[in-house]
Order: sequence, then C-alpha cells, then structure tokens
Amino acid sequence: MPRAADLAEYLTDCDELAIVCHDNPDPDTLASAVALERVAREQEVSATTITYGGDISHQQNRAFVTLLDIDLEPLEEVDVSAYDAVAFVDHSASGSNTSLTPELEPDIIVDHHPGKPIDADFVDVRTDYGATATIFVEYFETLDIPLSETLASALLFALHRERLDFVREPTRREYEAALTVYEKANLETLEQLYGSAFSPATIDAIGRAITSRDRRGSAVVAGVGRTVETDALPQAADYLLNIEGVDTVLTYGVVNGSIRLSGRSIDPRIHIGSTLSDAYGDLGSAGGHHDMAGGRIELGLFADDMDEDSEPLLAFVGTRITRRFFKALNLGNRTETGE
Repeated sequence: MPRAADLAEYLTDCDELAIVCHDNPDPDTLASAVALERVAREQEVSATTITYGGDISHQQNRAFVTLLDIDLEPLEEVDVSAYDAVAFVDHSASGSNTSLTPELEPDIIVDHHPGKPIDADFVDVRTDYGATATIFVEYFETLDIPLSETLASALLFALHRERLDFVREPTRREYEAALTVYEKANLETLEQLYGSAFSPATIDAIGRAITSRDRRGSAVVAGVGRTVETDALPQAADYLLNIEGVDTVLTYGVVNGSIRLSGRSIDPRIHIGSTLSDAYGDLGSAGGHHDMAGGRIELGLFADDMDEDSEPLLAFVGTRITRRFFKALNLGNRTETGE
C-alpha cells in the first residue's frame, strides 16, 4: 500500500491531531504542516492544531505566514499530550529540533532529514528527497486531493526555498513536484514573498558576520554576536558563500542563551552535516544535509554572563567554535581575515 494511503488510513481513527513544526519554522515545515492538516480534514479529523516552538524571525517566513494566512499556535500554549495523535513534519525527534521534551514521542513522522531511526505508528522519512514538501505533493497526487491556490503557493515557495531556488542539490522529484503545483499557485504572492524586506536585526547580524569572518583556504567561520533572530545565521552564511573562492561557511551566534550554528557548503567533497556533527556533537546537537546543516549548544551557567559583559564570553565561544570547525575540515593554522 502506498505510504499516502497508509497515512490516510491511520488518520481515519484520529479525532484530534497536533501538527508540530520544528523550532523557528521555515517554509518547508510550514507548508508541510498545512498540507498534513488538509489531508487530515479530508479524512474527517475533527480538530487540528499547527504549533511551533522558537520564533518566526526570517522576514520571508513571517511574510509567508501572513500572506498565506496560516493559523499557528505557539508551542507553550498547546498541550500536545492531550491530542489523540501528534505529528512531526520536517523533523523527527523531540528535544533536538523542537522545544518538546525528548520523552514525548510522535505518532506520525514525515521528514526528509537524515537521523537516527524513530519508532512511531506512521513513519515516512525519505533522505533521498530534497524537501518534505515534495513528499506531500506526492501524497496529494496519490490520494487525489485537490490543491487550493493557497496550499499550492505554499508548497511551491517551500520547494524553491528549501533547495535555494533549485541551485543546491535538488532532486528530480523537486522539479516534478514544482511543476505539479505551479499551475494552481499564485505567482504574485510568491513575488511578494521574495520581495520581503530584511529586518534591522538581520542586517546587523550579517554586518557583524562580514567584519568578523575568519578564513582558511576556501572555508570561512563568522560570528554574528548576540541576536534575537535565529534565521539571521543561515542568511549570513548564504551571504558569505558569495565571497570569491569560498565554498564552505559556518556562522555562529548567541540566541536566547544558546549558541546557534548554521553551516553551508557547495564543495562536493564536504558533507557539512557530518562536519558539524564531528565538530560539535559532543557539546550539543549538530548535523544536517550534505550542503546545509545547523546546531545548538547550550551555554549553561555561562548564559548568566551574557547579561553583564558579553564580549569576553563571545570571544571565548568564537575561539572554540572556530578551532573545532577548521580541525574538522583538516585545515591548517593559516588564517586569512578581511580580504
């Protein structure tokens, strides 16, 4: 039986469904959540709630929620354990990509990220796919569920953004999924999303990354300092990847008492997810794809120092983060800064 049919059959016995996005949700997890909600309603699930932890700080993500009128609830306001079933989309484990405790186990998992196998009632993890949205497009085709303009627009934007406009290692399935939803999507809405303005905090973070960058060979490490916007880190990493001769970037910063990491690489010899896992896996959670990865390291007792003089702590953090990253890449000690 196709996985879509398995999911539909499972949902027929569900009255209330909580759909959990990963923390600081991006278009792929948001569009996938809305798609799962639509599948659930088709199976006559009486109540669904889409919830998320962290913040929606990326300017495009905020516009995505607003323009597409996505109904979301903060995780701290939802008692997930009270629902008949809990679904994770675009992630698979509590306590790593979500603010939920590791003890809470999902009933449904739909994801495309690599990771440890998770035992759940329904699991569809396809690491050879470039986006979770692709999986849901296939579900809609298999189940013959019509796509609304809003959902088609959400899925198309998610497909583009997850694979960075089909530049970074999309699979053939992403192109096929995009063609499937293209005709029903509102392209004017997508144009508005791409035109979303940077927030001042993001511009400040990118500016700090530019001035603090530390380069060895074709790799760059840069700190954004303290920021309230987690999404500023991947945006800074994407920006630094435009430096001539640079193919691998790591940005780091302190967000809400934690060190956050964002890695990018276009070097086919480097698996940035494995690199971050090797470099920081013993300190916190880190990993991801061949070309994109992230991580989180708790500051612990040092978090209190951030309320006083944070510069010495930021310098200490930067030294350790940088040294471990270059060591994981087997790079020497030669440093080139501020070309």
